[in-house]
Amino acid sequence: MSELLGYLITGLAVGCGFALVGSGLVAIFRVTRVVNFAQGSFAVLAAMSASSLLTTLPHGLAELTAVAIAAGAGLLVGLIAIGKPGTTPQASLIVTLGLGVFAYAVEVLIWGDQPRSFAGLPGAVELLGARVQTHYLLIIGVTLPVFAGMAVFFTRTDLGKALTACASNPYAARVVGIDVTRMGVLTFGIGGALGGLAGVLVTPVQQISFDADVTLAINGFAAAILGGLTRPAVTLLGGLLLGVAQALVAGYGNAAHQAEIALGLMLAVMIWRAVRRPAQLEEPV
Repeated sequence: MSELLGYLITGLAVGCGFALVGSGLVAIFRVTRVVNFAQGSFAVLAAMSASSLLTTLPHGLAELTAVAIAAGAGLLVGLIAIGKPGTTPQASLIVTLGLGVFAYAVEVLIWGDQPRSFAGLPGAVELLGARVQTHYLLIIGVTLPVFAGMAVFFTRTDLGKALTACASNPYAARVVGIDVTRMGVLTFGIGGALGGLAGVLVTPVQQISFDADVTLAINGFAAAILGGLTRPAVTLLGGLLLGVAQALVAGYGNAAHQAEIALGLMLAVMIWRAVRRPAQLEEPV
């Protein structure tokens, strides 16, 4: 029982990282209809930046600065991908893919090709007989308030309501004077911050290398696709389920099959949606 609880908590913590990456994808897609293939790169950039900043800055400040760097990178990607009027979502998607690949070269040039990590919250606690690293609890404790804060931001603030209006009806948003392109670029910054937060939280328990963005993006997309790339709350649930499933497979089976879980989950949801959609479109007799 204690072993199972340990796997569950570990899975929830890792799943929180997936959910943060996925929520960044959701925030961008809702407003721009662009699937950001550079989302995983924000996490890697923040993780690498934090590993360097910690040589001169204390914990907390270094991680926050790294998240800010990732947010700035997100804004830059947004300006390049959708900043030019008339750019289609398909063209922007290709641009984000190219920028994601370009990030490899920048990261290798600055930090090399070896995995990096840094110390997280030290110590461990015992819960119902299971010994759990304190840092896993920190990941969960940070992620849940972030999602709650996002809900308040999008529903209670003027800026959040403007972003929601752009997601619901871009034409109507333009009519009332909202700059949809600017809002789209802003969501790339939000996506960068969320991806960067995932990177700095997960790196102390999972080493990050320049090409780790692929794994993060796949798992984040798998979490986001459960909510149709539009619902952050379902993305959180999807990330938690995915993290727990991978932890249980690694604990009781073979850790080498963890990536297949994300791919299988995406495939299953896509098939389910494809089968369900025609049924919804049928007119009642």
